[in-house]
Amino acid sequence: MSRKTFATDQLVKLIVGAGQASPSPPVGPALGSKGVKSIDFCKARPEFNARTAHIKPGVPIPARVTVRPDRTFTFELRTPATSWLLLTAAGVKERKGRLRGAQQPGKEFVGQVSLKHVYEIAKIKQSELRLSGLPLESLCKSVVAQAYTIGVRVVP
Repeated sequence: MSRKTFATDQLVKLIVGAGQASPSPPVGPALGSKGVKSIDFCKARPEFNARTAHIKPGVPIPARVTVRPDRTFTFELRTPATSWLLLTAAGVKERKGRLRGAQQPGKEFVGQVSLKHVYEIAKIKQSELRLSGLPLESLCKSVVAQAYTIGVRVVP
């Protein structure tokens, strides 16, 4: 006799530009494989594009989509990646269509940010629910460490 397995929620992680969700890749194939119509994600009731309308278009927004067994879904938006925020604050130019850090971090630097930038980035990250309980000082230390790993110099 075989044991019945209960269907569980599936998690899909996407990074989509703010206000730029469309049924084409990467949204379409990721959600289509789970049985969800991608047009519902882009233009349904919660509508990704409407929820990201206040953000500058093109900013990469991580979204976590939870797909239930009955093919309904919910999604939560996160703040942009710390590395992206640091590279844009440092004014780094795109290489090969993407923002890229130093090839040898610690030995070469692609830009610099002030402590004020670090503080503002930490405040943006603290607005996220999962990081809201952390003190701002520890978030600032985390941002400084991330800056070092991607080759951005932090100046006072």
